Amino acid sequence: MNQTMIQFFHWYSEGGGKLWKEAEKEANHLANLGITSVWFPPAYKGANGGYSTGYDSYDLYDLGEFDQKGTIPTKYGTKQDYLNAIKALKENNIQVIVDIVLGHKGGGDELETFKAAKVDENNRNKIISEFFDIQSYTKFTFPGRGKKYSDFEWNFTCFSGVDYAEGLDSHIFKTQSEYGNNWEEMIDDEKGNYDYLMYNDIEHRNPHVREELNKWAKWYFDQTDFDGVRLDALKHISFDFYKEWLTLLRSNSGKDIFAVGEYWAPGYLHLLQKYIDVTEGCMSLFDSSFQNNFHNASKEGASYDLRRIFDETLTQADPLHSVSLVDNHDTQPLQDLEAPVESWFKPIAYALILLRENGYPCVFYPDLYGAHYVDKDKAGNDQEIFLPKVDGIEELLKARKEHAYGAQRDYFEDANCLGWIREGNEKHGGCAVVLSNKDHYNKPMEIGKQYAGKKFYDLLKRSEEKVIIDKNGWGDFPVPAGNVSVWVPE
Repeated sequence: MNQTMIQFFHWYSEGGGKLWKEAEKEANHLANLGITSVWFPPAYKGANGGYSTGYDSYDLYDLGEFDQKGTIPTKYGTKQDYLNAIKALKENNIQVIVDIVLGHKGGGDELETFKAAKVDENNRNKIISEFFDIQSYTKFTFPGRGKKYSDFEWNFTCFSGVDYAEGLDSHIFKTQSEYGNNWEEMIDDEKGNYDYLMYNDIEHRNPHVREELNKWAKWYFDQTDFDGVRLDALKHISFDFYKEWLTLLRSNSGKDIFAVGEYWAPGYLHLLQKYIDVTEGCMSLFDSSFQNNFHNASKEGASYDLRRIFDETLTQADPLHSVSLVDNHDTQPLQDLEAPVESWFKPIAYALILLRENGYPCVFYPDLYGAHYVDKDKAGNDQEIFLPKVDGIEELLKARKEHAYGAQRDYFEDANCLGWIREGNEKHGGCAVVLSNKDHYNKPMEIGKQYAGKKFYDLLKRSEEKVIIDKNGWGDFPVPAGNVSVWVPE
């Protein structure tokens, strides 16, 4: 069966402990749609307690079990709710992918005094002050957990930088460290060195930190029996750390844990390829360039040459290491990396990731369920956002599950209309896919002599007519203007 992932949350997912229960309830429905893996948000307690999306990680060992940061459950529910959701998914043969945030920690319990220097925020390699004593919340004692599962206490030697100093304006401070007053090595020179992202930046050169994070990974696996990991913010973490961490996790769990990393660099394919190279192919990456092409194509409309849609994408260059997506929690409206794909283009984009041979597609929660939220825009004004469910998304998923198999032939001769066929196999009838960003088209394509005389219908119901395949295996497949049609045998 074709692999298909869903990101089962978005940045503004409803709180109040509802998400894990919803996932448990939806498990069977997701399996019927052909979803084979679910990517969950970070499940551990964040600095913002019950309001935390999880990316401000506070206590990695608190999966909604301890009274910390003003709450026992996380935003998504209790530890038991989480385990129930995982069990329901596994009973439906759906793999669980957990979100791993090991670049920074927030919400420290106590102030500590240590030496640090200010750095230039646009060139973090440039130190712009003397090293002097500051106080910051770098001591993590987790009083609500009381040393259960781990007695490790984090202190200032575990962090390479902070953005808070008591009594001073917010700034990026580089801590003075036995591991050097430079940042960890990155593969690119963005902002001089982009090791520092936010909160207390974890010092992965500290052997005690590495040992604790390796120990925690085994503990987390033993608690949940997850199947894969999504690694957050790779651009800000030493590449050799995750190479070691994944090797040990796979060895300790005795399982070939799937890994997909977030190295967000739209339009910079060479950086994704460089990262895969330096980590020796130990993980896949999200295809941020492909997502950006979808965003641009949806904005430009008929002036966009669809034959360029795969240019500079990981899905084309290295499909074995690509996880393709249309949108995610960072690209959705009102987020810092906002680059949403317009609604009219989303069915086209989903056809391009779901119905072709290459890449491992990931569906975004609002695209299957819809979403509605309010947040401040860049000018500080409240803005209400409605994200409608993608038109025909269930049918596109069904087409992937039942028809997207066998040899693929492309018909990419037209700038505004792409077509391809999948021949099918012994168990699955194939499909013919046609998409247009301009006018109504009819695309002649060869689906194969095995279908001679057969009638094909549009699974998306964009067209009422039937296409009859001629004796040579060819059909003339229509598509409406600015849309997609998926033709399958009756």
